[in-house]
Amino acid sequence: MSSKDELISFLKTQISIEKQIVESLNKALDEIYNPAVRGVLKGISLDSVKHAEIYASAAKLLMETSPALAQQQLDKQKGLVEKHIQTEERLIKRIEQIIPNIQNKKVQLLLNAVLADERRHHQLLKEVLEILVRGETITEEEWWDILWKNVPFHGAPGG
Repeated sequence: MSSKDELISFLKTQISIEKQIVESLNKALDEIYNPAVRGVLKGISLDSVKHAEIYASAAKLLMETSPALAQQQLDKQKGLVEKHIQTEERLIKRIEQIIPNIQNKKVQLLLNAVLADERRHHQLLKEVLEILVRGETITEEEWWDILWKNVPFHGAPGG
């Protein structure tokens, strides 16, 4: 992308496309009775809802300045993300243990798809914890550093 405006335009177009996918799939689901096909198509529809939200978040990051998080907000978000990282780890281990014992190839295919999603979720949550949450946080110590960094004599009388 050559400009911020072009990127924002791209993101808005993608949101529209994802919403069209959701609408199309949801209409088609009314006539799909095979549980595996229905489940996969519903999953793709939900992924498209998620994609539209992610595109919207990316556009918002480009168009607005995010306020810094207070320490309490950071702690709450960090705790939530850490909890879900642990949950994803448990889910991944459980699915990995059961897949080799499944004889039905269709069920195996579906569980492998879930496993791939869980692995992506796990990695994404780790990156969210590391980059996004931390990137919007200013701790009290950092506020003091910002306030005093360029002040001559740092409040001492006359130097």
